[in-house]
Amino acid sequence: MAMQNPYNQYKENKVKTAGPAELTLMLYDGAIKFINQGKLYIQQKNIIKSNEAIQRAQDIIHELNISLNMDYEMSQNLRALYTFVLDRLVDANIKKDEQALEEALNMVREMRDTWKEAMKLAKTGK
Repeated sequence: MAMQNPYNQYKENKVKTAGPAELTLMLYDGAIKFINQGKLYIQQKNIIKSNEAIQRAQDIIHELNISLNMDYEMSQNLRALYTFVLDRLVDANIKKDEQALEEALNMVREMRDTWKEAMKLAKTGK
């Protein structure tokens, strides 16, 4: 039986024990990480790794998009934002466009920060 890397084990346990709000925050953080990696790889002219990183960010945004509960008006607004981000990620990946990645990154950061603030407010009951 192989020993698991303690950090990977910690991350796995964190995901398994997280609630829906925390999982959403982790997804936003993951998308930000992969977009940043995509930018770095574009700067390094590493087309394969930039493609992989941007596709991982796209997968996360796609997952956030399809998991929306469309019974709420807010979900319509989020769907439009996710669609915009996905469009920018696709453009960035096809054209290796750092500016498109930066636009997507700014939107995802803003959504993540808003989500984080909503989580704080929900905890305090305000």
